Amino acid sequence: MRVVWQLVTVGAVWMIGGQCVAAVDGNPWLTLVLGLLTAVLAVAAYRWVVGRTEHRPVTELAPGGARAAAGRGVLIGVPLFSAVILILAVSGQYHVDGIGSVTGAMGLIGFMAAAAVTEELLFRGILFRVVEERGGTWLALTLTGALFGLMHLLNPNASLWGAVAIAVEAGGMLAAAYAATRTLWLPIGVHLGWNFAESGIFSTEVSGNDTPQGLLDSATSGPHLLTGGDFGPEASLYAVLAGAVLTVAFMWLAHRRGHVVPRRGRRVVEAGTAARVPR
Repeated sequence: MRVVWQLVTVGAVWMIGGQCVAAVDGNPWLTLVLGLLTAVLAVAAYRWVVGRTEHRPVTELAPGGARAAAGRGVLIGVPLFSAVILILAVSGQYHVDGIGSVTGAMGLIGFMAAAAVTEELLFRGILFRVVEERGGTWLALTLTGALFGLMHLLNPNASLWGAVAIAVEAGGMLAAAYAATRTLWLPIGVHLGWNFAESGIFSTEVSGNDTPQGLLDSATSGPHLLTGGDFGPEASLYAVLAGAVLTVAFMWLAHRRGHVVPRRGRRVVEAGTAARVPR
């Protein structure tokens, strides 16, 4: 029942916050405020419900070091997506026609913060941890990554390839980031940095969604396998390869730190230490 209570509590903030943000579509300043408020309330709701249902300190969202970890995540996510755009630009598949909208980019900060925080709390904070306790890190990474990709089939302009791409480059990469650090702040930062670069800076579609124009007035053209087509560059083969490389790097780091939970037995990781607990 703890999983049910956690999903219901955080999911309620996700749904209500999402509806509020959607209701002010077209007003970037209200979008900024309501998006950031949704993110803050989601963190508070997660801390409260996990603390009440698991009777432990919520170390994965500890306030100490939160800014630094989230900042490092943003500094990973923005350059990573920028590298994808650079490849597309050099190959003539991404074009900048001028300056876009600064206010539009500001609104997208709030929109993407709400999405990054709520999705990370649900998929990595709740689902990944629960599956990992029972099946180990690799099973949790695989199953929650696949579920994250399948969820995006509900998006506009969705495709099976787009779902597979999201499962690998986002579901796997972000779960690996959590496994390596055992803090949700890093994957939240990576998620936010990637999505904001995609929409707020380079003004491309995000997982099939047309978002308000960001800082650049741009367009993509070329083979769908390379540009992502109507789904956006997240369905680009370049993005999948970038996410896969980072997934491998994070999992190497997780293994090096002793953070990989085996399929048999349970390993409790807290405050940078790991200890095997027999079933």
